[in-house]
Amino acid sequence: MAHRFGGRYSPGRPAPAEPAPPRHPFQGRRPARAAGRANAMFFAPLPLVPRAFFSDPAGLALSLSAFGLLMLAAWLTREGLRAEDAWAARKIARRPAVPRKILGSVLTGAGLFLAGIGGEGAAPVIFGALGLVLHSLAFGIDPLSDKGMEGIDSFQNSRVARAVEEAEKHLATMSEAIRHTGERSLVDRVERFQATVREMLRTVEEDPRDLTAARRYLVVYLMGARDATVKFADLYPRSRDASARQDYETLLADLETHFAARTRALMQDDRTDLDVEIEVLRDRLHREGIAPVPVTPKTGETA
Repeated sequence: MAHRFGGRYSPGRPAPAEPAPPRHPFQGRRPARAAGRANAMFFAPLPLVPRAFFSDPAGLALSLSAFGLLMLAAWLTREGLRAEDAWAARKIARRPAVPRKILGSVLTGAGLFLAGIGGEGAAPVIFGALGLVLHSLAFGIDPLSDKGMEGIDSFQNSRVARAVEEAEKHLATMSEAIRHTGERSLVDRVERFQATVREMLRTVEEDPRDLTAARRYLVVYLMGARDATVKFADLYPRSRDASARQDYETLLADLETHFAARTRALMQDDRTDLDVEIEVLRDRLHREGIAPVPVTPKTGETA
């Protein structure tokens, strides 16, 4: 979908409700791996289509079956890369329920095996084996283990994982809705807000005990932001109401401020807990008659 481009001083563009703090344009973003080679796989099977219609009925069935398997393998591979990116971006995550990339490798081998039938000798087997191996080498395999759940209460981890998944769904809904406005500046504004929310998500993942304090933000406030975005994206393309846009941007600015302040508070609480634990340990060592070993602040080496 086309986006309307415009700068701060472009004609007809309302002034921002509140100047946003400077932020690196790629802060909170990760390069998408589900592109390039994965998308090229959708074009590789296309030569099978004309081949199918210039073959006998058996060749037609084999070529179209091979085409279908290879297209399904390309789709599974792309979805597997997206699932792996989501898994890698989180501190606490469960492994993908369906090993999409592994299935993509198997289907690639099966599709090339069908495409090679009719060749001489063991050609189909060779094509199938090469397809399976090369696909696995090019895209790897799916994560086969949970992440960040070692040595921590599994119940707490499950709660955090569910909360993060729900929050990411709300953020995805916001992104999809705001694109319908066709306004690039609004898309960028929502992405800045989402980066602030994800900072809170990473903080909660690092310490699951923070979930209780952050739950109201990740459930009530984020759902409110999602609903407001959906309603605004439905209204604005038809009316181009400048006041509605200003109200929406003001809402995002207020929410972003509150999320950032709460994230700082969570991090400060973590530092306070650490200081308390260190002080308790020092008192215990003093009572046991053991002098704590001084540490050089700059190098971290014992004095």
